[in-house]
Amino acid sequence: MEIEEIEKNHRLTVTQAAKVVGVSAKTIRRWEEAGKVPAPKKDWRGWRVYFKEDVGRLISFHEALF
Repeated sequence: MEIEEIEKNHRLTVTQAAKVVGVSAKTIRRWEEAGKVPAPKKDWRGWRVYFKEDVGRLISFHEALF
């Protein structure tokens, strides 16, 4: 899945977002805990939900590392 394929209101799990970015879900959680990327919204269960804008920020951060 590419970022262009994510619809405007489509929600992704941390695992799906990690797959798009090219890192592990654990890496994204570490970035959030360290304050390097903003934490996403959570659903009623407390699970992270990522929208297209959130994934775009993760990709930008990942690209800035290299």
